[in-house]
Amino acid sequence: MNTHLASETIAFLKNLKENNNKEWFTANKNQFEEAKADFESFITSLFAEIAKFDPAISHHKAKDCIFRIYRDVRFSKDKSPYKAHFGAHITPAEKKSEIHTRSGYYIHIEPDGNSMLAGGAYLPQGDWLKNIRQEIDYNGKDLIEIIENPAFKKAFGELEGEKLKRMPKGYSEDHPNIELLKLKSFLATHKVNDSEIIKPDFLENAVSVFKTLKPLGDFLNRA
Repeated sequence: MNTHLASETIAFLKNLKENNNKEWFTANKNQFEEAKADFESFITSLFAEIAKFDPAISHHKAKDCIFRIYRDVRFSKDKSPYKAHFGAHITPAEKKSEIHTRSGYYIHIEPDGNSMLAGGAYLPQGDWLKNIRQEIDYNGKDLIEIIENPAFKKAFGELEGEKLKRMPKGYSEDHPNIELLKLKSFLATHKVNDSEIIKPDFLENAVSVFKTLKPLGDFLNRA
């Protein structure tokens, strides 16, 4: 079981950020392969631990939850060919193409204090957003209880997300959960610094954070 990431993995990502070009990447392909294997090993361990308290993700393989390091630059002004981070999104979605239709567990490893453990719903579209708002309308007290829980607040602070300026169509301005209904995203983010990532208890801490996150995911997914 891989309980943390190697310092060499963080060093590789730092170097990649400073040398984000094909020539450097090709010359340092061995470093990439070692860092990638280290991250995959950690995600395999993390996946196994999450499956213990959330068996809904068990039909996936850990490796399938990891994002590729290669950027799609076709429609981007930034033509850097590689992501300067490693990321994985573990969700109960049936297909990889559906990962943005279910709340899950997102881990983002990026040096210089940009790493995070997160989850929720980022700009949910169509029926999912409509159903989340309906769930808040009917059972808003359940969501408030989740996000006001002391353990949740300690791990994530406030629920984050851009808001509408006006109430969504179909809801009155005097609705008791007006601020939650205005949200366009429902995000919980736990920042992680570089020193935490390489400590032997990183896996244990990540699992604890994701356990605290699970009730929010359950609320969003039942919608």
